[in-house]
Amino acid sequence: MAWTLLFIAGVAEIVFALSLKYNQGFTRLWPSIVTVLSGPCSFYFLMLSLKTLPIGTAYAIWTGMGAVGVALAGIILFKESTDVLRLVSIALVVIGIIGLRVTHTT
Repeated sequence: MAWTLLFIAGVAEIVFALSLKYNQGFTRLWPSIVTVLSGPCSFYFLMLSLKTLPIGTAYAIWTGMGAVGVALAGIILFKESTDVLRLVSIALVVIGIIGLRVTHTT
């Protein structure tokens, strides 16, 4: 269950970061509401996952999910660079996330 909670936290973190782009300094209502709700939601589910998971593993996966999710969203939604080095770097973060998950015991 802790892994599911951590996944939800990671998705909420991606939504939070993307909503920062769309709310334009809290000048747009609905994106601002999403920001205000998704940030605490992300922290809440991370906090719940930490009842069982080690903080180093959970935090690294949470931040990695956010970084990869937002980087990919930037490529898809904002036509950001798809330079090979950028894509390899994103892949390395994904490999790190998978490695942390696979090597976690309990």
